[in-house]
Amino acid sequence: MKNLLIIIAAAVLAACSDSGARQKDAKGGGKGAAPALAVSVLAVAPREVPVTFEAVGRAEGSREVQVRARVNGILERQLFTEGEPIKAGAPLYRIERAPFEIELAQARGVLAQETSRHALAQQELERLKGLADRRAISQREADQAAAAATQSAALVQIAQARVRQAELNLSYTSVDAPIGGITGRAQQSIGSLVSPNNDSAILTTLTRADPLWVRFALSEAEFARLRSGSVKINQVRLELADGTPFELAGKINFSGSTVDAATGTVQMRAEVANPKLQLLPGQYVKVRVVSGSMQAIVVPQTAVAQNQAGRFVWVVSGEGTAVQRQIRAGAWLGADWVVLDGLKAGDTVILDNLPRLRPGAPVQARKGG
Repeated sequence: MKNLLIIIAAAVLAACSDSGARQKDAKGGGKGAAPALAVSVLAVAPREVPVTFEAVGRAEGSREVQVRARVNGILERQLFTEGEPIKAGAPLYRIERAPFEIELAQARGVLAQETSRHALAQQELERLKGLADRRAISQREADQAAAAATQSAALVQIAQARVRQAELNLSYTSVDAPIGGITGRAQQSIGSLVSPNNDSAILTTLTRADPLWVRFALSEAEFARLRSGSVKINQVRLELADGTPFELAGKINFSGSTVDAATGTVQMRAEVANPKLQLLPGQYVKVRVVSGSMQAIVVPQTAVAQNQAGRFVWVVSGEGTAVQRQIRAGAWLGADWVVLDGLKAGDTVILDNLPRLRPGAPVQARKGG
């Protein structure tokens, strides 16, 4: 009898347990279905966006000049501060003048001497020419006098050229800026002997940084589009290494005529105004060539992720679940990314909670930015 009571009590407990489990499942308290994840979404639609080609460029001075010594001599003075902007014609160096002043004085003395000789030869020619006309002397003597006058005239020309050369050499002792720009490091110290025929000839450099030139390259396909006239270049925009956009737009002032066989690119150059000297020659920048506009879908950059297959976004399926969608991304547009392929109008792109998403996971969509 005692065993029978134990069996009955166990059956009653089991029945109660099954009933409680069924009630719990009916209320959704079991583990059979995961709760939907709340996410912000954006219904995408095509809009007009600029057509851009992007490349990495390097800035250089629109004019870069090596300042050289043009005569032998001792550097006596440096008249500029390294790294400072100067105007064209500003004095940079002074080379010892005394040897060239002496050379000029000697050349002028020789010129005076040859001028005097020429005057005497000319007078002699006039005198003998009259005697020859009266047949008081032979024609040979008259011809010799004419040749002497001609020779003395040539010597005067040579002496004049030597004076001009001496004056030019003396002027070269004043080394002035051939262009306006930023001075470089002084290559020679005061007291050094400089010569135009060796490495000591380079005294410093000058770089014009306003306007600035930016060299970059476009792929063969991009260049073909530009060359075909299917797109029109409106402007060139620059972005610094830290992502800061440069405030002034530039323009293309050179395009190459050959394709680099090694890289398959065409060299390009843009001119950009740089009045505040924010950009420095040699600096790397991001170049964006803006060429008209097109219709395209745009999504926030934060909604784009990447896996082994490339970039993708999460979209909400018709069943309310998360689905990965591979995309082909174009250029950045502010905080957005232009999508060239993979999305169509009406697709609902998930904007947040991306790390918690799994393929097929239920989501509860709410309209986001």
